[in-house]
Amino acid sequence: MKKNNLFSGIILVGIGCYLLLQQLGVPVFTNFYSWQTLVILVGIAFLFQAYIENNHSSILPGVILVGFGFHFHGMNQLGVWPKQPGTLLFIIGLGMLFTYFKTKNGLFHSAVLIAVSLLFLNYGRFINWLGFLEGGLSFIIDFWPLLLVGIGFYLLFIKKK
Repeated sequence: MKKNNLFSGIILVGIGCYLLLQQLGVPVFTNFYSWQTLVILVGIAFLFQAYIENNHSSILPGVILVGFGFHFHGMNQLGVWPKQPGTLLFIIGLGMLFTYFKTKNGLFHSAVLIAVSLLFLNYGRFINWLGFLEGGLSFIIDFWPLLLVGIGFYLLFIKKK
């Protein structure tokens, strides 16, 4: 019962403070009166539960919610914030990596997600790098995602532990 009290208590305190600041119209926080802040508050509640009560299954949703909240805040507030979907994959990969640090399980999965997200975030540079293949191997530029599909099928059907 105590675990539910901690999570619920943090949610109620966070949302109550959010609504109070909004009601009072505190000008310092006007950029934070949005749904993204509520998502961050729920993520923080998950992270508190994860680290205070050693409930490691709450790390991943906590990091994802906090990360997504900050990501969408950044997209709305900062012009230089990356808007590619690779950012969301990167946040999920980080969440899995933080979970790995506590559970020692899932390092490969988090590394794959982070690598794919970095590929998405740097897609233009990657394609330019493949440009040296102009000649007879230029089809690689168009069909390199098949390499990812092939590796995925290999991991699903061929490689058995």
